[in-house]
Amino acid sequence: MDAADFFDTHLGRCPILGIFRHLDPAATVAMCERAWEFGVELIEVPVQTPDALPSLRAALDAARANGKSVGAGTVTTAEQLTAVSDLGAAFTVAPGLHPEVVAETLRLGLPHLPGVATSTEIAAALARGFTWLKAFPAAQLGPDWIKAQLAPFPGVRFVATGGVDAGNAAAFLAAGCRGVAVGSALSDPDALERLRKVTTS
Repeated sequence: MDAADFFDTHLGRCPILGIFRHLDPAATVAMCERAWEFGVELIEVPVQTPDALPSLRAALDAARANGKSVGAGTVTTAEQLTAVSDLGAAFTVAPGLHPEVVAETLRLGLPHLPGVATSTEIAAALARGFTWLKAFPAAQLGPDWIKAQLAPFPGVRFVATGGVDAGNAAAFLAAGCRGVAVGSALSDPDALERLRKVTTS
């Protein structure tokens, strides 16, 4: 399954990408299980520092046991990519369009979600074959930015990331995003209920 099909399939079923950062392995697994119960299909565990790898490993073990998909986020170097690929990450996410990461994910056939914040970056990503893109930082870009970029780039599928929560997720989805990335909202019962209404309306 290529990257477009992978994200089409999983975010098509539930448009929420769960991000669990700075949690120990047990807490990461607990949050994954909560997200899966909610219906979230994709979980990202950021690995900007090596001490996050045990949490990613624990999440991947839990995902395999439950038939779910967990990926690695904040992958900005080829070395990080090798480490998470060796652990079995189902996909990777980056804050930007990092050339060596892009090249290696394409070589490995590993679904990748690169970050963009300008029209130039969107065009560069499309030229490499990426149609699913991380709009980052979403809270600063805003829903109007999404609408503006979809006019010249109608084939792009944005996942709004960075400052997205239960209060603004609906606005990003209404603007045309195909996914929203949230973290702490998945541990708050009230926020979780608001997200449920957003994703089922």
